[in-house]
Amino acid sequence: MRMLRRIAAASLLALAAGAFAQVTDYHDIKTPPLRKFAMPQPKRIVLGNGMVIFLEEDHELPLIKGRALVRGGARDVPAGKAGMLTIYTQAWRTGGTAANTGDQLDDLLEARAARVETGGGTDSTTVSLDTLKDDFDVVFPIFLDVLRKPQFRADKIELAKTQANTGISRRNDEPTGILGREVQKLGYGAASPYARQSEYATIASITREDLLAFHDRTVHPNNIILALIGDFDGAKMEKRLRDTFGSWARGPQVTKPSPAMTPAKAGIYFISKDDVTQANIAMVHPGIERSNPDYAAVQVMNAVFSGGFSGRLMQSLRSQRGLTYGVGGGVGAPWDYPGLFRIQMATKSETALESVQALRDEAQRLVTAPVTAEELSLAKESILNAFVFTMDTREKALNQQVLLELYGFPPDYFTKYPALIEKVTAADVERVAKKYVHPDQLAVLVVGNEKSFEKPLSTLGNVTTIDVTIPPPPGK
Repeated sequence: MRMLRRIAAASLLALAAGAFAQVTDYHDIKTPPLRKFAMPQPKRIVLGNGMVIFLEEDHELPLIKGRALVRGGARDVPAGKAGMLTIYTQAWRTGGTAANTGDQLDDLLEARAARVETGGGTDSTTVSLDTLKDDFDVVFPIFLDVLRKPQFRADKIELAKTQANTGISRRNDEPTGILGREVQKLGYGAASPYARQSEYATIASITREDLLAFHDRTVHPNNIILALIGDFDGAKMEKRLRDTFGSWARGPQVTKPSPAMTPAKAGIYFISKDDVTQANIAMVHPGIERSNPDYAAVQVMNAVFSGGFSGRLMQSLRSQRGLTYGVGGGVGAPWDYPGLFRIQMATKSETALESVQALRDEAQRLVTAPVTAEELSLAKESILNAFVFTMDTREKALNQQVLLELYGFPPDYFTKYPALIEKVTAADVERVAKKYVHPDQLAVLVVGNEKSFEKPLSTLGNVTTIDVTIPPPPGK
């Protein structure tokens, strides 16, 4: 018996030693290839007036969610009315409808734990609903009224303008906010619709008539993509939506404005902020659009460059040199307008110039240093392992189809995306790095207290100082 126990104990020790031996080096861990994954796709319906509708049945919970996405956003606002979209999207909901004030809508919806909200962004605005299935017949008419018959009551417009002015007054409080705002101007040009900023004067110029005119220009069925998901019968819901929207007449089509990019010249730009102990640094030059045929290779390149702790930026500037807690960057590729190549980090003031030079070196190394097999493998794995979580629920899959519809991409775009990533080679990464990354064209922006820098910023070259003083309100 003792002999058997000794043999058993020895076997357990051997197994334990073998198990621990398997995890001493992550290179030894063998993982099977990712299995194919397909999420059911929503039904697409096109009405005669041009409205596109997506329906997705989901009977797991007695809920119904919906969203009307309307083409036309901040980039479609006149330059002299910068900030208008914020006022518009807030007062769209708070200003109520012809039937109810915004406060009355709050009471009606809160009594049913339902929501009808408005929002917006660069290229679109939205009206959304979220309700229990049994309350849909009450909430859906409210949703329709908000979508088509907003009142933009004067008191709510004034409240939204007051809040916008408060934001303007505080926009120079945080260095990261200053950096993000001003580097957009360097990348696109201050007059670009993708870099404009609101001022007291532009907010003061906004009127109720401006909001009504923007609504009348954009909210038409041929500019709308409607998506519904939840516990409903698809055939019955389709009939209801056809009856509701089918007779709505077409209107003018919203078209995107020209990007009109005027990027800043390469060089050093500085914004003085004496009340901070860190230097915030960003570098920027023009990027690409997502429709670019090199998009997949650029994404892999970005992952090599800035893919978390395994990326070159973190390995060099944090792990090896201890200059920062976090750094990131890459070539941006928005859906339908050019993005920016951008690198950004924060460091203590005493290592500001060292960090600028280190970032420049890494941008240069991305162009010149070959991509190793390990870098390529880690980059592709990180993209593909994360990709499944972009469509792991019916709602996410629905939202993907709405995006593809909005920007005119084929409905199987995301289905084909993993294969495009898998095909990317090291040679592809090196090619796109040389094509889209230009270290000699970088506009470098530093926000901080130059008195605390290890050397004068002019050591790096000619410095252009940017004045971020906030212009006073009209008449003051």
